[in-house]
Amino acid sequence: MSIFASQRHLFDIPDEISYFNCAYNSPQLKESQNRLLSGVRSKSRPWERAPASFFEDAETIRCLSSEIFGGDAAGYAVVPAASYGLSTAARAIEPHLQAGDKILVIAEEFPSNVLPWKRTAQETGAVLVTVPTPEGGGWTQALLDKIGQGVKVVAVSTCHWTNGAFIDLAPVGKACREAGALLVVDATQTLGAMPFSLALVKPDFLVAAGYKWLLGPYGFGLLYVAEEWRDARPLEESWLTRDNALDFTALVKYSERYMPGARRFDVGEKCTATILPGAIAALEQIKEWRVSRIAESLAKMNGRIAEHLEQLGFSLPNASERCPHMFGAQLPEGYAGNLVAELMKQKIYISQRGKAVRFAPHLHVTENDGDRLLQAIAEIVDTPGRKWL
Repeated sequence: MSIFASQRHLFDIPDEISYFNCAYNSPQLKESQNRLLSGVRSKSRPWERAPASFFEDAETIRCLSSEIFGGDAAGYAVVPAASYGLSTAARAIEPHLQAGDKILVIAEEFPSNVLPWKRTAQETGAVLVTVPTPEGGGWTQALLDKIGQGVKVVAVSTCHWTNGAFIDLAPVGKACREAGALLVVDATQTLGAMPFSLALVKPDFLVAAGYKWLLGPYGFGLLYVAEEWRDARPLEESWLTRDNALDFTALVKYSERYMPGARRFDVGEKCTATILPGAIAALEQIKEWRVSRIAESLAKMNGRIAEHLEQLGFSLPNASERCPHMFGAQLPEGYAGNLVAELMKQKIYISQRGKAVRFAPHLHVTENDGDRLLQAIAEIVDTPGRKWL
């Protein structure tokens, strides 16, 4: 069913569970769990932690992120949530906006990439402009049509979180640069499962929560900051981001200088002992698998699911408008049941966001999981006289 043989042995998932809901929350790798438990135990022995321990894991995260996703290691900051990273971007950009400037967001965007911009608009007199949902799901062109005079910020995701509708950010990034607009990207629903080119898109800021496709613990996320923004004001003033932070004997000599790169944007308490070891294990595994191979494997799984859904009367976007790793489908006309709840009774897990039921597998999925899902959906929504193929 996949380019990879199933990697279920790396996850702690019971045989009777068929989980297709990673866009909601990914299962955790066994190795991440082991390192997280070890980190929790380490708090009981604080005398074993040297000052360097407060920084080493974050530096490992930066290096792994650069190796997997591109960009320089110094450009990555460790944040606790997508909302933190996006609020950081909004704080940095706010002084560069004035009354009447336009901030572009897309319809039914996740709140984390709307609420900071609403506050920024209130503070500056800028105008929040929402790109309406396009017919047929063509978000890329819908955005391009709106990027023009007066647009100073485009805050957008790499796909629509409700249904995985693909947004091609390469032309969007190019249009932003030509229009003099800043590009802030929420990659939470793709980073780690779909290739993304920092070099091609050239976002000013890129953010991703870590508990979905990065397979990380809850409370971990990444923020990439373009070089020209690394002198901006951070969201908080942490002593851990100052250039003398490693010298605990000199902390009362308050430094005015930050550590180099994007480190000034790190969250103050990065939970280096308790959270970051689990994130490191996840990033190491993603590096070994390679994002391109993950995407190819998940595309094969989802292609099979999509084909059978179409036979059952579900409405799907064109394949060219879907991401490889997740997609949404409209329920068949006339079906009024609760598909998510019905599948859950059989320990099969998907989600519904807006009008779309959402399918988001990962490499833990087996052939049997796929068979169970397809057969169960057929039995739940099939109409009399239509035979399941």
